[in-house]
Amino acid sequence: MKTDVEIQRDVMAELKWQPFLQAAEIGVSVKNGVVTLSGQVDTYAKKLAAENAAKKVAGVKAIAEDIQVGVSPAYRRTDTEIAEAVVNALKWHTAIPDDRIKVKVEDGIVKLEGEVEWEFQRSSAKSAIQYLNGVRMVSNLITVRPKISADDLEKKISAAFHRSATIDAANIKVSVTGNKATLTGKVRSFAEKDEAADAVWAAPGVFSVDNRLTIEEPELVF
Repeated sequence: MKTDVEIQRDVMAELKWQPFLQAAEIGVSVKNGVVTLSGQVDTYAKKLAAENAAKKVAGVKAIAEDIQVGVSPAYRRTDTEIAEAVVNALKWHTAIPDDRIKVKVEDGIVKLEGEVEWEFQRSSAKSAIQYLNGVRMVSNLITVRPKISADDLEKKISAAFHRSATIDAANIKVSVTGNKATLTGKVRSFAEKDEAADAVWAAPGVFSVDNRLTIEEPELVF
């Protein structure tokens, strides 16, 4: 089992490995496998990239995100300019029904509202705009309208787990109530935990995922 010092070292190395990031801008502390990221970056995209980089490191059990976005003059845009860019980005994305989405921008914070049929449409809307200049944060309030029954959803999600080469389906249980899916069980890494959640988000009608999966590091036998 990795110590907190080893995890901290590996997270810092992973941040340096990302060409998009300036590792010196980001602080890393670790306690009991929980990684806290701090500091200030000039774009929302860099904040997301730092979090995703930390998730890749073995031994990380959770991430506390405390990175602030302070948009530099090179990236600064008015709310009107940001709103126009957001609307155009949504319009040009073939997976997004842009006529169902409302956009509001205030002080660089983008709020998305509306209703779609699939979670991938909801997540695609956020992905399409999070790298735009001037965006400080994205509040994704788009809802997903359920299309199939809870029992059918559980079966589809379970089948997706069994198809995956990186998810140990035998150790994961999914239950669905309405359009909320709950995951319980044990996984081998933070990456597997995220992959299981991603598989659930791909199911039609899922709007909320309660990911209660715990990370269990394998015991070494000498």
